[in-house]
This record gives sequence, structure tokens and C-alpha cells, in this order.
Amino acid sequence: MGPENVVKDSSLPVELPGSVSGHSFAIVVSRYHHSVTGKLLEGALATLAEHGVPDEQIRIAWAPGAWEIPIITQRLVQSEKYAAVLCFGCVIRGETTHDQYINATVSQLLGQLSLSGNIPIGFGLLTCNTLDQAVARSGGAVGNKGVETAQAVIETLKLIDSIDDVA
Repeated sequence: MGPENVVKDSSLPVELPGSVSGHSFAIVVSRYHHSVTGKLLEGALATLAEHGVPDEQIRIAWAPGAWEIPIITQRLVQSEKYAAVLCFGCVIRGETTHDQYINATVSQLLGQLSLSGNIPIGFGLLTCNTLDQAVARSGGAVGNKGVETAQAVIETLKLIDSIDDVA
């Protein structure tokens, strides 16, 4: 039973609506594996536009690699200019275990920044075994994780705004 099939009953709790109009967004994108991260960025920008976010309300910061995403994100969060930050990177397993350290550290730091900064941070870090897997997840057969990340941030931001309005 999907949301369109739900019977509205006034005795049920009210779902919290929300909007992203008027909010500014920052996007941090890794230059490393640009052929992949550029597609994630394109998907996110298209999704933000579909939700009525004009280009003037979006700022893009290019990080050298995935490792640098948290420090750039921290500065953007600390600026208090943005309602949310979306982060995109791509780490592909190589011959060593470096990918595990990068992935674990970046994901933990972004989670901490979201909570300490009290804003949604979209986690669009692809952690793949091969370049083919990354391509499939950046607009290929598996979809575009940039779109999914933007959708999750928008939904979270709307919910936070609705909670703030009710509280």
C-alpha cells in the first residue's frame, strides 16, 4: 500500500510537510574520479532544480579528493550560510586497504559534522570495488546516487523544518 492509497483519518497523527524554498545548499565534490563525481553532481543539481531550488542558492566546492571532503564540509557548516551540504566522492578499492581507512574516516566525520552542525549532510561517497561499479552508480544501470543523496537531504530538511515549526 503506497502513500497514495492511504486513507486520511483525522484521528491519525498529522504528517509533517515541508519545503526547501528559500534555503541555500552547498555541495562538496571530489575532483578525483571526476568522470564519476561529475555525474553525481549533475544528478544532485537536477534534483535540487526539480524541487525549486534556483542556481543562486547553490554553491559548489571542489575538493582534491574524498579525504579532503570533511574539512571543506566543516568550513561550510561553520559558515552558517547553508541549510544543508551534499558531499560527493568516489573511492575505489585498490591493491592496498587504503580505501577502508578513507571510507570509514570520511563517513564518521561527515556524520559527526551533521550532528554537531545541526544540519543535514548528504553522504554521496561511492565506495566501490571497481570503476565499473562506480560508473553504474553514477547514472548507469544502478541509477544515480547523486539524485538519491539530494532527495534524502531534501526530505530530511523538510522534516526538520516541519518539526521546528511545530515545536
